[in-house]
Amino acid sequence: MDQPGSHSQLSYTCGSQAKALLAQTIGEAFDQTVTQYPGYEALVVRHQSLRYTWRQLAEAVDLHARALLALGLKTGDRLGVWAPNCAQWCISQFASAKIGVILVNINPAYRVSELEYVLKQSGCQWLVCAGAFKTSDYHAMLQALAPELAEQSIGHLQSERLPDLRGVISLDPQPPSGFLPWAQLAGLGAAVTPEQLAERQASLHFDQPVNIQYTSGTTGFPKGATLSHHNILNNGYMVGESLGLSAGDRLVIPVPLYHCFGMVMGNLGCMTHGSTMIYPNDAFDPLLTLKAVAEEKATALYGVPTMFIAMLDQPLRGDFDLSSLRTGIMAGATCPIEVMRRVINEMHMAQVQIAYGMTETSPVSLQTGPSDELELRVTTVGRTQPQLESKIIDEAGNVVPCGAVGELCTRGYSVMLGYWNNPKGTADAIDSDGWMHTGDLATMDEQGYVRIVGRNKDMIIRGGENVYPRELEEFFFTHPAVADVQVIGIPCSRYGEEIVAWIKFHPGHSASEQELQAWCKERIAHFKTPRHFKFVEEFPMTVTGKIQKFRMREISIEELRKKED
Repeated sequence: MDQPGSHSQLSYTCGSQAKALLAQTIGEAFDQTVTQYPGYEALVVRHQSLRYTWRQLAEAVDLHARALLALGLKTGDRLGVWAPNCAQWCISQFASAKIGVILVNINPAYRVSELEYVLKQSGCQWLVCAGAFKTSDYHAMLQALAPELAEQSIGHLQSERLPDLRGVISLDPQPPSGFLPWAQLAGLGAAVTPEQLAERQASLHFDQPVNIQYTSGTTGFPKGATLSHHNILNNGYMVGESLGLSAGDRLVIPVPLYHCFGMVMGNLGCMTHGSTMIYPNDAFDPLLTLKAVAEEKATALYGVPTMFIAMLDQPLRGDFDLSSLRTGIMAGATCPIEVMRRVINEMHMAQVQIAYGMTETSPVSLQTGPSDELELRVTTVGRTQPQLESKIIDEAGNVVPCGAVGELCTRGYSVMLGYWNNPKGTADAIDSDGWMHTGDLATMDEQGYVRIVGRNKDMIIRGGENVYPRELEEFFFTHPAVADVQVIGIPCSRYGEEIVAWIKFHPGHSASEQELQAWCKERIAHFKTPRHFKFVEEFPMTVTGKIQKFRMREISIEELRKKED
């Protein structure tokens, strides 16, 4: 990558301009891949026992796109998908893009109030939903929201609480009355000609919105990041370029499709390179993921750090031959150094890369490279991606010198169009010069490598000393008993804030609060030693594997209050 070096001394970089951006819609890029690699395997969905070549996937996508046209969906209309990972999710993604319909990703863990909010805020006209998943009965929740479904003819819903919704397509083979079964879409699609589909597809351009993704708001309501063909097609392409993906690569995707990691870095990363998308299960399972890698001879694997920790600690891991693996991405949260070393050494992922980003930036804005030294891959989130810019600024908006801590901002093709129907939220996030403010605290070195030191709001100020949770978390990973750790600050009348460490141990290991405090005091500054510890099996997290530190704060404050009472 062409990155400014030491001549700049300021924390600003511009990614390489050598790779041109794709000037296509997602539908055009998809058709091009189908033409190039018709007989190559495109999609393997192991839990559904489904396999598609690119030609077969194109047939399914085009038929579904024609069915959506038959349902009356126009360019710019919204189609929600509320389901775990499955073939129909992927087909809906490409079919909606082909006809200019905006796909609205709905978190499979949402309950009634969250579902109602997202369907209303986005104005979804149609919804694709699973029948049930884990503890969620999707049909029952929709019937509670729109009891009118049972009485009105399919496609003509008039619901009091969901005024825009016209109908619901169910993936269940025998859904309740009022739901349109997925299996009937083929018949509907037959009523629309391929020429009509081609005509709609030809009318689209790449700057149009194609996707709304709701960011898991830690405060207030989630905001709908609105992304264009240009945003996400190019981001998937650039991520795949960095990994060196080709038509011979096979990528295991255990991360959720409703999130950018799955649908952009996974599906679009594969589609732009003719690589194979492999879904090991409907949701992450460490054993099934390892099995998929071994049996499908996967060359690449994605995951958030907690997923890689679970795979490394899986008791049967040694039974699986993972030697086909070459590369992959660890992202979605800061990546612990010790975990990265083990992934490289024990899972054969010599070229594993770190990617950093956010939903609002399609998502990736920084990435390590295949030839980066291990030290850089485990201590930084890489450098600015091609065709993008990064800078680190102080509170006055000035670019800080290299090495100084400030807020990371990013600019370029990947920055979202805005938050759906939320001009104030958009203006707060993207400044008048087009920079997306990430809210993350970071430093940049003279070679352009960026280190994330914490969230603006995560920084702990204890007795006037700044404590960055990321630094403490990395430190705890060097303890032999610790498998995973999260550090938070809670209010304290004496010091302003006190430090709490939530610790998850490796199987068969443990340590007491006193032992850990003594271990800390020998190795780090006294003000960084946590006052409180909580030992857990799991952390509160979103379905995408993002740790919910605000929930951890709430729980810790409540538990300590009870202790004191």
